[in-house]
Amino acid sequence: MNRRFVAILPVAALATGATLWSACSAADAQKGRDAAAVAAIAVAPVAAVERPVARFIHVTGTLNAEEQAEVAAETAGRVIATPVERGTPVAGGAELIRLSPIETDAQLKEADANAAQIEARLGLTADGAFDVNAVPEVQNAKASFDLAQSEFGRIQSLLAQRVVSQSEYDQRKTQMEAARQQYEAAKNAAAQQFQSLRAARARVTLARKALADTVVRAPFAGLVDQRMVSTGDYVTKGMKVAVVVRIDPLRVQLSIPEQFVSAVSAGASVTFTVDAYPGRQFEGKVRYVSPALQADQRALTVEAVVPNPGNELKPGLFATALIQEPKLTPAILVPAAAVQTTAGTSRVYVVTDGHVEERIVTTGQTLDTLVELTNGLKAGEKVATENVDKLADGAAVRN
Repeated sequence: MNRRFVAILPVAALATGATLWSACSAADAQKGRDAAAVAAIAVAPVAAVERPVARFIHVTGTLNAEEQAEVAAETAGRVIATPVERGTPVAGGAELIRLSPIETDAQLKEADANAAQIEARLGLTADGAFDVNAVPEVQNAKASFDLAQSEFGRIQSLLAQRVVSQSEYDQRKTQMEAARQQYEAAKNAAAQQFQSLRAARARVTLARKALADTVVRAPFAGLVDQRMVSTGDYVTKGMKVAVVVRIDPLRVQLSIPEQFVSAVSAGASVTFTVDAYPGRQFEGKVRYVSPALQADQRALTVEAVVPNPGNELKPGLFATALIQEPKLTPAILVPAAAVQTTAGTSRVYVVTDGHVEERIVTTGQTLDTLVELTNGLKAGEKVATENVDKLADGAAVRN
């Protein structure tokens, strides 16, 4: 009995040891799997999508005033008043510079007097229509001609009756012809005087304009950019005295590279930024398109009109602009968080069967939180969007 018991005991011990070893191995394997699961990096994969997007042309340009006028004096004179300064807002027709009116006022009075003298000679009023037969001198000459004609008619009838002599008849005829010539001469003189009156009235108009031109006025509503004269200066006709600009709206002049000419037309939307207002965007629309390219630059000049109600934007500012192309084109888009850019090289990590594959990609436009990939990825492929900076090619990952 004792011998059998001793023989069986080692076998039982071995069986128990084997069972314990199997249990430990399973526990170790589970711990390994748990450790591997913990070591996998959470990446929150997102599938790349394809959808049509608007394309933009990146260009630069300069802001210009909508209108700019270098206002010149239209008559000579000495400056007696300068009611505006640089930056003064003015309405259309507002006074910019005033010249002494003494000389031009005297010239107007002289021209008026000359015209009035001729009108009185012709028996006209300022608004009266000219009738040559209403001129006093013409009326007198006509009356003499009518009388001579009547006398001649009477002598002519008496000559037929042999009551008067031929010499008396010839005398009356000569008198009638002389009266007729005087009548025609009076009409011609009156017509010449009327032409002189027209010339005198033209001089009145010029003198009146010269008097009005002693006040130099703004050609349109805007702002005074420069005032070039001061009180006491003497200006000549054609001399520039002020510059007036209208900056609401503004024009932004842009140069479009030759390859994008077909994509730009009137009505296209323009978004631009200026260094003076970091982080702000301004909008406008293309209104003017040059009919030809600049030969030296191989670029097309276009102008967009930009509202500027607060006069924040100023002519001369440099603008960096985007012009939207008329057609939408397809693009592969991924979240911006999925793209890692280092030293100018962009990459994404494509998630496949619990691991990631590093892909070098080329980026395009940025649309809100999405980035366009123009090369290196297809629609539907999933990319890591979390812990991207911790990934390497072949790394284990989890959702």
